[in-house]
Amino acid sequence: MTIRPARPGDEEMIWAMLEPVFRAGETYAVDPAIRREDALAYWLAAEAFIAEGPDPLGTFYIQPNRPGGGAHYCNCGFVTAPGAERRGVARAMLAHALRTAAQMGYDGMVFNFVVATNTRAIALWERAGFTTVGRVPGAFRAGGRDADALVMFRSLSDQASAS
Repeated sequence: MTIRPARPGDEEMIWAMLEPVFRAGETYAVDPAIRREDALAYWLAAEAFIAEGPDPLGTFYIQPNRPGGGAHYCNCGFVTAPGAERRGVARAMLAHALRTAAQMGYDGMVFNFVVATNTRAIALWERAGFTTVGRVPGAFRAGGRDADALVMFRSLSDQASAS
């Protein structure tokens, strides 16, 4: 598997990974009916990456968590391609994101809205050293049911020395 920065011409590949996840409406707080153009603008507004080998396996982005005083922490989003689940793709993308974010000068990584029912992602984040620092009861609504949203954090101080 190789992980590289997204480049012009990757839009169709990225959309093919984002569309089923966004349409399912189970893990991202985006409108499941989001237009392709809006989804790509959202994803590519940040520093986006592609995992491939040779087929597309996943995509992720790294961006400042907040502007100004919050820009020393980053936020990321991850999507594994349909059919590439349970092959270590998310784990590899997270490891790459942690290293890259530290190299970019971020002090920490924050996931602002992890849907509590996304147990596979939560387990991965916890194995990578993330802790839940907040819980917003019922903040995510999908399919007529509510789920809590978690705020998860990890310092990147150990990544700076590993890079």
